[in-house]
Amino acid sequence: MTKQPGRVPAAESDDPAADAASPRSGPLPAPGAAVLALLALAWLTAMLWSTREAITSAAAGVTAISLSAFALPGVISAALVAGAAVALAAANLLSRRYGDWATLRFTGAIGGGMLVGLGAALAINLTYFDTSTTNVIAGTTAAAAIIGGAVAAARTAPAVGAVVAAALGTLLFVVAFSQARDPLFDLFGAGDSQESVVDAAKWVSRTESLVAGLLAGLLAYGYLTWSRRRALRRDPEAPALRWPAYLLAGAGPGLFLLLAEVIIRVGGRSLLDLASALSEADAVAQTSLGTSRVDNGIWVLFVGALTALIAFGRTLGPSHSDDDEPVESQRPVTDSVGADRVTAETDEPDPAEAFDRLDTDPAKADPAR
Repeated sequence: MTKQPGRVPAAESDDPAADAASPRSGPLPAPGAAVLALLALAWLTAMLWSTREAITSAAAGVTAISLSAFALPGVISAALVAGAAVALAAANLLSRRYGDWATLRFTGAIGGGMLVGLGAALAINLTYFDTSTTNVIAGTTAAAAIIGGAVAAARTAPAVGAVVAAALGTLLFVVAFSQARDPLFDLFGAGDSQESVVDAAKWVSRTESLVAGLLAGLLAYGYLTWSRRRALRRDPEAPALRWPAYLLAGAGPGLFLLLAEVIIRVGGRSLLDLASALSEADAVAQTSLGTSRVDNGIWVLFVGALTALIAFGRTLGPSHSDDDEPVESQRPVTDSVGADRVTAETDEPDPAEAFDRLDTDPAKADPAR
């Protein structure tokens, strides 16, 4: 091949096979995706079982509709997280075997979400009583799982894994926090009056949202830190995720909660309307719960994002400017100048020594004498 003027031939590697198999050729996978998928599926199964037990133990009719409306948000949130977790594990598996292709990754993620959604819908239809609310719960759950799978198709797999891990931890915390509601109501001054109970309920809800946001941000940051360490062990030159990934991972659980609320209000609208039509108290309760869920999602979003971003910022070192020069660099120059002066002074002859040298041999000093 003739070389054209003005063009420099590209450098070729000595080992093409090593370049093709380099770990830096594709995006980083999400570590622990299979474990997250198993945990999310277990949580979804637990939520479906608890909802079935609550509906079955109640009398058929009015009470079953009300309990179904109250249990729907927990099932939808669990299905959204489970669909994202299974889709992430499926996308990791396909990327490892067939390479990272955007179409293949998206197809695998959607397939994983559909698998979770269809399985959950089938379990609901087979185990729940055949009522007017069963099909609504099944269809909304399937839609939530598929949407979660679509979210997991993003190219930055570690950030998606951090969102799934933080969202799962947030859901577990919300359920565990219910055990501390009664002591907190007493702590915030809930008395016999309705006004004191409402004020205490607001403070309890804000406390729950604040702690959930802190937990979500710390879990997201911890997962991304763990993912970074694993990537460095595989490849010391692996690129590091920048601050937007930490910001998105911390805000992810709050976004999941808000997305679940949108799915509930769109897919479960008929069930919510049935529950609100039972009585005026039920209508007020459904409106209050919906507003509380939206506020909770917003709190978790912002607090989680700020927590993850602050935690990431504390790991950064101070920035050094090019104009800043260390003081030590000037010391060798002054020392060398001083040494040159000392050397020059020692090289100059002493006049007294020169005079004594001449007086040692008078005949040589004056040949005419």
